[in-house]
Amino acid sequence: MGAGGRSNIASIKPRGGGGGRVTIRRAPNSKPPFTLSALKQAIPPHCFQRSLLKSFIYLIYDLTLASVFYFSATYIIPTLAYPLPLLAWPIYWALQGCILTGVWVIAHECGHHAFSDYQRVDDTVGLILHSFLLVPYFSWKYSHRRHHSNTGSLDRDEVFVPKPKSKISWYSKYLNTPLGRLGSLIVTLMLGWPLYLLFNASGRPYDRFACHYDPNGPIFSSRERAQVMVSDLGLIGVLFLLYKVAMAKGLAWLICIYGVPLLVVNGFLVTITYLQHTHPSLPHYDSSEWDWLKGALATMDRDYGVINKVFHNITDTHVAHHLFSTMPHYHAMEATKAIKPILGEYYQFDGLPFYKALWREAKECLYVEPDEDSHEKGVFWYKNQF
Repeated sequence: MGAGGRSNIASIKPRGGGGGRVTIRRAPNSKPPFTLSALKQAIPPHCFQRSLLKSFIYLIYDLTLASVFYFSATYIIPTLAYPLPLLAWPIYWALQGCILTGVWVIAHECGHHAFSDYQRVDDTVGLILHSFLLVPYFSWKYSHRRHHSNTGSLDRDEVFVPKPKSKISWYSKYLNTPLGRLGSLIVTLMLGWPLYLLFNASGRPYDRFACHYDPNGPIFSSRERAQVMVSDLGLIGVLFLLYKVAMAKGLAWLICIYGVPLLVVNGFLVTITYLQHTHPSLPHYDSSEWDWLKGALATMDRDYGVINKVFHNITDTHVAHHLFSTMPHYHAMEATKAIKPILGEYYQFDGLPFYKALWREAKECLYVEPDEDSHEKGVFWYKNQF
């Protein structure tokens, strides 16, 4: 591995399933030859302008589609002759889950103050949207902000923090089988998000119990605690509303209309976040090597096909998002194209279909360790050999 931090990884099977191996070029881990200011100057100034009208148009579009799917499921699917409902319900769950993931992304933009120029508008819209998706808005806003401030740091990053080999569970190597990976992925996609919110699963270790619903927990500072309580009250209100709906319509109806699409949202959220920060080519750093720009560049743009647009391009413009998190999503593609020539080899993109990437990363990215023959002991790479 040279000064740029590149070395071949001959451990990935080719996409076509044939023999041999393919090499994945590691991302550079040296100090970039450009500055954040140079990147910002390369982006057209209008890309940093937030439009309240345009942001609401995107939100209203998403909510309109969600309403259309809701009314279709409520009034059309029950009229279909058997066995058509068996096909119609999964289609509804997939479509509604994708659209609500887009709504989730807009709420996430509110947390970054990328929705409008008005902080109170952003917080109000974000609180309403995230609460209806059972997300504690302010709680996650604050922990996610710290993730952006410490991306790629093994000591201070907030989520999907990889462990060194010495700290992974003894049974991990037994799960690195096709059946074990399948089970782990199912559990992670279905329960990973609520487990993170409840128990800080896969998050930064704290010296005591950490929970996004606890205003007095170690995740939050004293000045953030009041807004964490507001998040909790928002969730209590939505849960009470869901209880009243279940009493009126029935629990089965609520699960079909709301519960399953919410599981799809949670699954996509975990998938998107995991794949943005987990890849055999991405470095992680301890405190001796980490700085903010290197960490922000240690993230991966992915291609989700047509649903890139449904997800407001959070999938394929994540590098730009980490560099300029207050930029609205509708300018992120233009900004990405503008900075790619400057980023050069520091820009990371993987076009492998996301479902294949999930399987590969679950197999190849089990723990992180420095290279034994490298003088850069503060630079850690994903490995899978026990």
